[in-house]
Amino acid sequence: MKLGGQGGGDGVVDIVVLQEWPEFVMTGLNGRSRSGLYSEECSQINMRAIKLPEPPGSAVKMPEIFDTGISSVVRRAIIIGNGGAGAEHQCIGLVRALGLGNNYTLHRVNRPKGGYNYWLRWLPVPVHQNLDSVLKHIWSDWRRVSLSYLVKGHEGEVNSVHEHFDSPVSYNGTTAVRALTQDGRTVPEADAANIAAIAMQDIDREGPLLVVASGRDTVPVAAAVKRLARDAVFVIQIQHPRCNLDRFDMVITPVHDYYPLSPAAHQEVPRAIIPWLTPLQPPDKHVVLTVGALHHADAATLRGAASTWHDVLGPLPKPLVVVNVGGPTRNCRYGEDLTCELIRALRCVIHTCGSMRITFSRRTPPQICDLIWKELSQVPKVYIWDGRGPNPHLGHLAWGDSFIVTADSISMLSEACSTGKPVYVVGAERCKWKFADFQKSLRHKGVIRSLTGAEDMRETWSYPPLNDVSDSAKRVREALAERGWSF
Repeated sequence: MKLGGQGGGDGVVDIVVLQEWPEFVMTGLNGRSRSGLYSEECSQINMRAIKLPEPPGSAVKMPEIFDTGISSVVRRAIIIGNGGAGAEHQCIGLVRALGLGNNYTLHRVNRPKGGYNYWLRWLPVPVHQNLDSVLKHIWSDWRRVSLSYLVKGHEGEVNSVHEHFDSPVSYNGTTAVRALTQDGRTVPEADAANIAAIAMQDIDREGPLLVVASGRDTVPVAAAVKRLARDAVFVIQIQHPRCNLDRFDMVITPVHDYYPLSPAAHQEVPRAIIPWLTPLQPPDKHVVLTVGALHHADAATLRGAASTWHDVLGPLPKPLVVVNVGGPTRNCRYGEDLTCELIRALRCVIHTCGSMRITFSRRTPPQICDLIWKELSQVPKVYIWDGRGPNPHLGHLAWGDSFIVTADSISMLSEACSTGKPVYVVGAERCKWKFADFQKSLRHKGVIRSLTGAEDMRETWSYPPLNDVSDSAKRVREALAERGWSF
């Protein structure tokens, strides 16, 4: 309360009430009403009260869903995966960043794997599935027919080779197709008509459906969902779909996917091949460019992993150096020669490490694993994960003090570089095409350094961590807002 004279001492006093009095002050400790006392005193000394304006935002604001309608609020998502952990984790990471981590389902494209299917992987998935089924029936039939039955059939003693069978042919397809399970739960096969029906069902109550897909095999399914339920879905394709980007509401892809448009790429390939390379046009506004690959190793996930692996990784001597070994790819070829270079460098830096843990990826060739086991398994401070038990990858990201990663894996590098911790790369000079462009962009940002063997792993350095997942989520929210939708 502020008292002050005004008007040259005419006895008029201004009273400004700065805050609301607690109830016990207004009533008084003896129960007498202070408001009544205030009125009496005002009338006696000719005081007048000054009314303050209402504070901004004092009116009760209704939730946004009542302003825009519940049908415009996205509360559910479907991920279309291809069975590859690297592709599906990108979708999961984006969905979590958008706040739908507890309200999504995974549908998976079921392309046959193994054996001759490697040479059929360029076929459309439905064609590949049908051809694989025919070939397996033929192969199973002929394997079950003995030579004597073939001879008898040739001599006319039996009418048909298939009379040999008393029951229809059955075969175990678990080695040929990716298991449609995740965490012990059945994963439905990705069917565009079924996903579109889910999007249209109860849209007024459930709201639109967010569809996130990643991988070449998921492109036709995601595009078909958009075509069948255009007004009920927002379809995001992660990784460049190579053509017809208008089939999707948004495309999220690393900037190095546009390397074919660069002058350097035009010097590396013949001019006649350029028109066949994709993309053919620069990105438009609905294409979101990232530095690396999206992933699911966000802060919340790493906090949970840190707690889960506390008893195993927490007591290890520091600094803890994590070595992630991938495998050669078409654009980053290497063999035992690079593995020997890695082993020599690790032997040089091991004395500056408190502890070292080495893991392999699914693509690591057996000969590379065997060589590292032979040379380093008996070295003090070194632990090599044998692939049994829970995968410690997320625990390593949480507890590791620095990382050594082979250059072939964009996903492993993107995850490590999102931690802000030192990252050393092995084999970057062996990469070509867009892989080399990716390595160059990371070095330009100061995110990675080449491993030479002369490093002191006790020294630390920092950089702005890659933040591709949250940046992409922000762009998705902006695009939905333009449509009048929200999360």
